[in-house]
Amino acid sequence: MPQVRAERFIRLDPETAFALSQTTGAFRLTWDPFISAQAFLDGATAAGKGVRTRTVSRMGLKMVSEYVSYTPPRNVGMTMVSGPWFFENFGGGWRFTPDDGGTRAVWKYTFSCRPALVKPLAEKIGGWLLGREIERRIEAFAKACENPALVAELRAKGTGVGDT
Repeated sequence: MPQVRAERFIRLDPETAFALSQTTGAFRLTWDPFISAQAFLDGATAAGKGVRTRTVSRMGLKMVSEYVSYTPPRNVGMTMVSGPWFFENFGGGWRFTPDDGGTRAVWKYTFSCRPALVKPLAEKIGGWLLGREIERRIEAFAKACENPALVAELRAKGTGVGDT
């Protein structure tokens, strides 16, 4: 399956970087250029392994995904339950590791396309498009992590993030 990857050095501790990456609602929309709406499903009020979310991209594409891993402040992984017709499979993983007084954020998306007749071409185009999107998204995340007002707001929200 094709995979796209993006990486950035973040000048925050892993706990704060992870917490910012997992924000929801209006706060999330201040930094994430990919989504226009996101909501927990099945009565869930917070992220966790087995929790499902519904995400709408700014392009109008809808996806229901499920957290397959959730290990703050190290990693989060999700897989598509249902989504755009052209994805046979889709999964993502975001990893946060301590690095030189900050955090190394590595985000990956793995996917396969359908129908079989156009799969090779669709996956080539998908790799290019998703590669651009993941770069754009992690760059926006990195800029949000450098925004003192956003980081202060995150900490004030009581996300369990310390003042480190």
